[in-house]
Amino acid sequence: MELLTATLKAITPLDESLLAEAQRHLDQLTKPQGSLGRLEELAAQAYAISGGRFRPLQRMAIAVFAADHGVVEEGVSLYPREVTAQMVLNFLAGGAGINVMARHLGAEVVVVDIGVDHDFAGVPGLVARKVLRGTRNMARQPAMTRQEAVAALEVGIAVVNELAARGVQALGTGDMGIGNTTASSAVLAALAGLSVEDATGRGTGISDAMLAHKVRVIERALACTQPDARDPLDVLAKVGGLEIAGIAGAMLAGAAARLPVVVDGFISTAAALLAVALAPACRAYLIAAHRSAERGHTVMLEKLGLQPLLDLDMRLGEGTGATLALGLLQVALRIACEMATFGEANVSTALDG
Repeated sequence: MELLTATLKAITPLDESLLAEAQRHLDQLTKPQGSLGRLEELAAQAYAISGGRFRPLQRMAIAVFAADHGVVEEGVSLYPREVTAQMVLNFLAGGAGINVMARHLGAEVVVVDIGVDHDFAGVPGLVARKVLRGTRNMARQPAMTRQEAVAALEVGIAVVNELAARGVQALGTGDMGIGNTTASSAVLAALAGLSVEDATGRGTGISDAMLAHKVRVIERALACTQPDARDPLDVLAKVGGLEIAGIAGAMLAGAAARLPVVVDGFISTAAALLAVALAPACRAYLIAAHRSAERGHTVMLEKLGLQPLLDLDMRLGEGTGATLALGLLQVALRIACEMATFGEANVSTALDG
């Protein structure tokens, strides 16, 4: 709990004056004022996060947290639990969607076993930080104890602290865990007071009948565990997931280290709801990558007050949307650093009036 408490204390609000300072610089670049739209907003946010510096992104990382979910026993997913471990090995072999996108961007993919029900036995490249071999079945009992939820949050914090110490300048979040849309929907319903039906989507592409069953399972989980919406740790422990906790911890650590944190899709945004509930100032460090095709994601973004950069009907997870958005952040910062000002280029500014 000490690491979590220290991290929460280290998160400070952004200096709003730095946003205006950044915009004054951007307005001097050789373009009509505001003509690069949200790229300018991105550059200004990154400037404020850094404490008043424009710097190109040389080192970026996608932290992918992987864990299993006991609720899979209820038949809420098209895929068996074993796929979580199989996809972790695929990530480490470089064969997944996130690997392809990260290679294109030049970002590092960091794969964290925070709770996979598999013995990886020292597989090279894996960050082994297992808290449990998957959560318990939340439809029958709390998914985790409060202590286990804190431990998983602190894994995410420690991983990002290590990345920051290695010089990573921006972070993207990613997930892997069969059953994790069920947990994320439960978190959304519990924290936002949303009906389970409105909070729940098709995940990996389940049928109408399976979707109705998934809704019933989540309703049963909420009735069984009674999470307290006023206590984000209680919600996380009772109906969350280990990888959701790890991602939330990563967001908190990123904010404490003054790093831009690019939030992926539905699962990562569920983690963002928890992180912001724990530390409201964390929100200013978050960048919403995209609007997922998963039902409920728009509501999550609205609750957080975040506007996604992209809307591509994606629902893969893994950090794929975050990787695309990190590319936009990289471009925004290069514009701020490399584009000539009107004075440098001897270009006339706009006429008054």
